[in-house]
Amino acid sequence: EVQLVESGGGLVQPGGSLRLSCAASGFTFNIYAMRWVRQAPGKGLEWVSHINSGGSSTSYADSVEGRFTISRDNAKNTLYLQMNSLKPDDTAVYYCAKVWWYGSSWYYEYWGQGTQVTVSS
Repeated sequence: EVQLVESGGGLVQPGGSLRLSCAASGFTFNIYAMRWVRQAPGKGLEWVSHINSGGSSTSYADSVEGRFTISRDNAKNTLYLQMNSLKPDDTAVYYCAKVWWYGSSWYYEYWGQGTQVTVSS
C-alpha cells in the first residue's frame, strides 16, 4: 500500500520558518519525482515545488521561489520542504505527492493526508 504521511506543520508567525516532512512507503521512492502542493482555505490545489527522483533538479512556484527549498533523502524515503520567510498567504494544507511523467504532463498518482500550516501573528 502506497502511503505518504506529511508532518511538521503548525502555527508560525510571519517571517518564521517550518520544515515539513513526508514519509513515503509502499513504492520504490528513489525512482519517482515528488511534489509539494497546497490548498488554502476556499481555494484549489496549488503546485508548490517539484523534485526529480535523484534530488538533483528542483522547481518552484513563483510565489515561493527563494523562500522554500525542496529536498529528499532517498535512503530514508523522505521528502522535505524547508519553508522560510513565511507569509500569511502561505497558510494552507500542504500535501506531498508521488508523480510520474506520461509524455505530456505529470500525473499525480498519490498524495498524503496533508499537514496544516498556519501563518499568523
